[in-house]
Amino acid sequence: MKDTRNKRLLGLVFGGFLLGSSAGLLAQDSATQQPAPAADNTKMNQRNRNSNEPTADQQKDNRSDREITRQIRQSIIKDKSLSTYAHNVKIISQNGIVTLRGPVRSEEEKKSVEAKASQVAGESKVTSELDVKPKN
Repeated sequence: MKDTRNKRLLGLVFGGFLLGSSAGLLAQDSATQQPAPAADNTKMNQRNRNSNEPTADQQKDNRSDREITRQIRQSIIKDKSLSTYAHNVKIISQNGIVTLRGPVRSEEEKKSVEAKASQVAGESKVTSELDVKPKN
């Protein structure tokens, strides 16, 4: 009985030592890491302020434009090989003309999203403003 108590006590002391040591290491790691730089979308926002450039709030509310946008979005979302960036590109349909805007991770993703939009809307009815933003 005494031997079991000693083992438990030793286990508690050793466990406390390990927890204290790892907490110190975690605190040291977080203190030496640089804070992430603030996001700056100023240039992207300036481009979106241009009245000649369509934005998502200018999406037409007619049935055919909504249907084009829906079909393109579904096609992009179904492709699980695409990144989250590609899944979230802006799709703006105005009178049958589609504008794609936003970042994708690679040139291949850009071409894939453009092809999906062209398949739905038509080859000459897609304007791509997609930007390739590879992982850093």
